[in-house]
Amino acid sequence: MYARLDSCSILGMEVMRIEVEVNTSGSLPGIHMVGLPDAAVRESYRRIKAAIANSDLPFPRQLITVNLAPAHLRKEGSYFDLPIALAMLAVAGCLDAGALAGRLVVGELSLNGTVRGIRGALAMALWARREGWKEILLPLPNLAEAARLEGIEVVGVGNLRQALDYLQGKPLERPLISWPEEEEGEGPCFCEVKGQLHAKRALEIAAAGGHNIIFIGPPGSGKSMLAERLPGILPPLDPEEVLEVSSIHSVAGLLDARRPLLRRPPFRAPHHSISHVGLVGGGKNFPHPGEITLSHRGVLFLDELPEFRRDALEVLRQPLETGMVTISRSLVNTTFPARFILVAGMNPCPCGFLGDSMRHCSCPPGRIKGYYGRISGPLLDRIDLQVEVPRLTPRELVELPRGEKSRSVRARVLQARERQKRRWGPRTPLNAHVDMARMRKSSPLGNEEKEFMLAAAGRLGLTARGFDRCLRVARTIADLAGRERITVADLAEAVQYRSLERLQGAWAMEGVGYGKGL
Repeated sequence: MYARLDSCSILGMEVMRIEVEVNTSGSLPGIHMVGLPDAAVRESYRRIKAAIANSDLPFPRQLITVNLAPAHLRKEGSYFDLPIALAMLAVAGCLDAGALAGRLVVGELSLNGTVRGIRGALAMALWARREGWKEILLPLPNLAEAARLEGIEVVGVGNLRQALDYLQGKPLERPLISWPEEEEGEGPCFCEVKGQLHAKRALEIAAAGGHNIIFIGPPGSGKSMLAERLPGILPPLDPEEVLEVSSIHSVAGLLDARRPLLRRPPFRAPHHSISHVGLVGGGKNFPHPGEITLSHRGVLFLDELPEFRRDALEVLRQPLETGMVTISRSLVNTTFPARFILVAGMNPCPCGFLGDSMRHCSCPPGRIKGYYGRISGPLLDRIDLQVEVPRLTPRELVELPRGEKSRSVRARVLQARERQKRRWGPRTPLNAHVDMARMRKSSPLGNEEKEFMLAAAGRLGLTARGFDRCLRVARTIADLAGRERITVADLAEAVQYRSLERLQGAWAMEGVGYGKGL
């Protein structure tokens, strides 16, 4: 007897179609599983046998051969438990093999026949819809994340018996699913940050143009507080981005069952002890998404930037430039999306009090230079906004009023992004990502602006990339002001956000810049 059905598997962020074939012969009972299965797939035989027995269903008493095609692709995970079990029931005579045709089936089985949830169900459903499948059968715990898709029938089953009954044509009781909507007031609000007008202005520019930003200030000055409020001033994800971001988190197994779709830009803040594999993704044989992919369309916050491992920071250079990261392994090459806003935080010196108004810095000049030397120049060059965040005095903490609310700032950010979308088109809507040739053609500088930038570049020692970053930031500042032409005032404000170049300029002078702030 022979039966086949279609399943799928996750490879990086790609979904791969897998054909499950089961054949029985008249030999002694046993099982052969072929098609490069990993340990989890090979062990599925024992889970499937127990699940069928505990569901009071017959198990084939012959030699069973299970083939997972294509044969050259290594199969991993527990996605194939349910399809293999259903194919075995078909060859045992419990199910017409024709009922398996035209359906995509995935799911892990427990020993009592319950269908467990899997990772990547939303990504699989999206792929199935693109490939023209009409129906996908998946675990009931994953139904909420995929049930809103139009153009494909998504069926959730809670156990093996229920799946068999459904394929036999019996009516299936559909659970009532509710999706709570995001509330407007959720998340930290911008108004909770007192003072720090310069830093808040820079954060608004970063949100409007998609620019990377680093905050430099003593402990307790509010760097983390500012970073945590950036998602609140970013525009909400559009429907296509919602599915894209949610499918990434589905593959990583991080979707909340109560809120299966992410409508807000994600915010990720890994600890500085993270490895480069944890940051960019990877694995021994099959790469998995890392923190930079999990922050796609959102914010990646790296606090205490110099404390991160050098190899972990250096791998950020490619995704910051291209918006994607490619991971190569012996068996496969995988590309992950990684278009995020990088927000970094660091102290001005190892002790944290260089230039502080309340405590004296105890670090010698050589140690300060070594501290900044942990961050490479090419990485800093890719950070558009370098902003000092001084400590507030006790009087300022007590007397300063609450600031502007996030919704007001977000309204200006939305207007600036609409201007960029009209200028660059929907495919490249942000100034931080547009090609510089297009930028110079669309926003040429006048003679006065050129002279200003020549003087600023010479004084700060800007690299070619740093020069371009200033132009991008100035373009965003003009968009926030509703101007089509970049002015000297826009360029001057953009140059103000290059604190580290000013610090390096101070270091070039004998003894100047130490103990006097940045």
